[in-house]
Amino acid sequence: MLLANRHYNLFDEMFKDPFFTRSYDSASTSTQIMRTDVHDKDGNYVIEMELPGYAKEDIKADLKDGYLTISATKNETKEEKDAKGNCIRKERYTGSCNRSFYVGDQVTQEDIKASFKDGVLALQVPKEIQKIEEQPKLITIE
Repeated sequence: MLLANRHYNLFDEMFKDPFFTRSYDSASTSTQIMRTDVHDKDGNYVIEMELPGYAKEDIKADLKDGYLTISATKNETKEEKDAKGNCIRKERYTGSCNRSFYVGDQVTQEDIKASFKDGVLALQVPKEIQKIEEQPKLITIE
């Protein structure tokens, strides 16, 4: 009887994991996992995104066509063994989430500063880019 109760509790705990309880709508899943604050500070937008449980290596930021996209991917395996070394529980989790922000066509990769500390990704994006006027290039006429 004790063993049956133990398995019952084991599976109850497993299904309380956020993987099983969150919505499968990708938009709501990303906003639940990637909670984001955007601040206007010193002529920049500062984006602070909470990514608890992720390592810096799990996170990717890319810029394409004026959109800054943050992606996070996680692969995790948990295994528990009894005193004899027999497996009593093994779980695997694979998941990914992403969010995109329009930052403008003038912003380049070099303009964005990023850091990751204590589960928070901080990105600094300039509000306005000083457009450098291109000097005319003379064409030699033969």
